[in-house]
Amino acid sequence: MTRRVNFFVVFFISYFLFSSVAIADVLLSKNASELKNRFRVDHMVDSMTLLIHREYGSAPVIIVRPDGSKWYVNRFPDDSVSWMEGLTGDMITIKKPMPGPWQLIGQVVDGSVIDKVSTLSIDVDPLPQPLFQGERVKVTARLLGDEEKVRLPGLDFMMNWTARFISENNPADENYVAGTFIVGAYRDNGEELDERPDDGVFTSDLDLEQPWGDYTLQVRAKNAVLDREYNQAFRLSKRPIDIELLTPDDPNSGIWTLNISLDEQVIKLEQTHLDLEILGPTGKRVPVQLTDFNQAQTKIALPKVIDFGSYNIKINAVTTTVNSREIYLSLPELFFNLVRPPEPPPSKEELAAKADAVARVQEQQAKDKAIVLIASINGALILLGVLVLLIMRKRSNLKKALAATEERLEKEVRREKMLLELDQIDLTMPEANDESFSSKS
Repeated sequence: MTRRVNFFVVFFISYFLFSSVAIADVLLSKNASELKNRFRVDHMVDSMTLLIHREYGSAPVIIVRPDGSKWYVNRFPDDSVSWMEGLTGDMITIKKPMPGPWQLIGQVVDGSVIDKVSTLSIDVDPLPQPLFQGERVKVTARLLGDEEKVRLPGLDFMMNWTARFISENNPADENYVAGTFIVGAYRDNGEELDERPDDGVFTSDLDLEQPWGDYTLQVRAKNAVLDREYNQAFRLSKRPIDIELLTPDDPNSGIWTLNISLDEQVIKLEQTHLDLEILGPTGKRVPVQLTDFNQAQTKIALPKVIDFGSYNIKINAVTTTVNSREIYLSLPELFFNLVRPPEPPPSKEELAAKADAVARVQEQQAKDKAIVLIASINGALILLGVLVLLIMRKRSNLKKALAATEERLEKEVRREKMLLELDQIDLTMPEANDESFSSKS
């Protein structure tokens, strides 16, 4: 019977080496009240496992032994103690614990009890038979102490459940030489098929999209403290429903047909229902539901499609086996394309009209090219004329400037000559004149 408590400590007793009277004394004290996180270990206990519920996010507890020595999460005897810590609790296994009073120090949830158990094991639901490819199956597992479910907040993060398929390698099966591979896990997180988080029930998410044939299911629950394994031989059978997409005679009709084959030796036809969803190239989804099957072979036309492009069909089925087991199946997706039909060849009149239109377009293009060419030539001539005019004007101005400069230079030269001549004129009297002047005197 599962107990819902805020904190509990579970002792796992591997074996007892004592007399029948001593066993009776130990079992009488299976449920003992806890006072300030203290508990007593009997001298007959050879091994124990503690499951400790702490406040969320708090540090791991400190264990105080009867002699006063302390163990921490990062300091304990590796040869006799295994410690697994989580956000909400600790799982600790101790071999040959010291008899006497023990104590826990930490943010332990109030209101705990101490349970003494003789076994710690796992309980795994067996896979149903027959089991089919693509089936969605809900199977659960539990951690047990003395055949009672162990429940601890955060236990999902403290344990690693792994499910594997091991092929039996039968040459006649599809899974021949498939080997061993992981197909899922078991979780207690309240997601997907798991009903409630932290209720001690771990639910599988097995992927059954595998080759059909004989297997062994291996479920392993492991952490730093414990390692348990469950094995079951089973057969993964072919889907009892097969759907084939038939190509229409006229691919442009947009109407595809499904050929549905039901194995009436395995499932009940009247309790078989198909749920289809057609996804088109524009993103439009068209749901289709098919029911009321009364024969093993049925052909059903799908709704007409009109958008050109690719389509895919997702198919799920719910049915009942002849053994009255309700099953849910995922079937392989189907694909088809609606291709745009080729256009019919044009008539003579259409060809003539098209040729005439092409001729008119070419004529107009030739005119446009001629206009552009003429405009370009005229523009070039105008630009050249302007350039020549500017050059001629510039040359005329240059000639005038040179002539004016030459005239100015000539004037300067004449002026310089006049000045030089004036400087050379002798204003003194000649000597002959001087002598005649003297004689007259």
